[in-house]
Amino acid sequence: MSDDTPKGDRIAKHLSRAGIASRRAAERMIEAGRVSVNGKTITSPALNVTESDRIVVDGREVGTPERPRLWLYHKPAGLVTSASDEKGRETVFDTLPEDMPRVMSVGRLDLNSEGLLLLTNDGGIKRQLELPSTGWLRKYRVRVKGAPSEALLETLRKGVTSDGEKFQPMDVKFDRQQGANAWLTVGIREGKNREVRRAFAEIGVSVNRLLRVSYGPFRLNDLKPGAVEEIKPKVLRDQLGIALPDGHAEAKAKPKRPGPKRVKKPAPRKPR
Repeated sequence: MSDDTPKGDRIAKHLSRAGIASRRAAERMIEAGRVSVNGKTITSPALNVTESDRIVVDGREVGTPERPRLWLYHKPAGLVTSASDEKGRETVFDTLPEDMPRVMSVGRLDLNSEGLLLLTNDGGIKRQLELPSTGWLRKYRVRVKGAPSEALLETLRKGVTSDGEKFQPMDVKFDRQQGANAWLTVGIREGKNREVRRAFAEIGVSVNRLLRVSYGPFRLNDLKPGAVEEIKPKVLRDQLGIALPDGHAEAKAKPKRPGPKRVKKPAPRKPR
């Protein structure tokens, strides 16, 4: 029997792997007529492509997709987490090293928030880390005005509603009082828009500094503001199940250990 399965990957997946956009956003770009394959504009994502196909998006040729990669980035306050800004403000992507490939952010940090922002060239990794069903814990160091009582913090631990949107219970730990402000550690699993600030505002507490220190197993540690650090392929494999690149020392299959030798029992002697 012949195998009629088309070779290659779906065009949206290919564009996602190339760091152009998430798979869903790539599908919208295709439907808008912004993508051509081998000189022909396509409007349906129901197409498989291979590395031999010439793919152009918005007049620019798309290169061969790189292996999936992930970076830690320490976002300073005052930068917008988007590819461009209608108000002309500086974005995260304006500050990245010139030798970095085209990347997407995993989730967002708002203008005045700082700390760990994950960047990837792979739409699959972005989707895996952002899906609410995965429940990755995001931890923040939060500075608030005043001295919130345990009763107020307990409200956050039970879950609050802001503008009709319900937030899941938060992990909230009081760390220390520093003059007119208090420092807290807050953990959330949803990552809704401005979730921490809105939840605290709901209980009448003002957040004046917000620093993300971890996202799932990935930690900010002592990474300096504006600095970028790539996650090693082995860590990606262990944490996200991403296959190691060809040629990696640990990508080779480990030799199987020989099993125990079977000892052949001697045949019973015949009575003389």
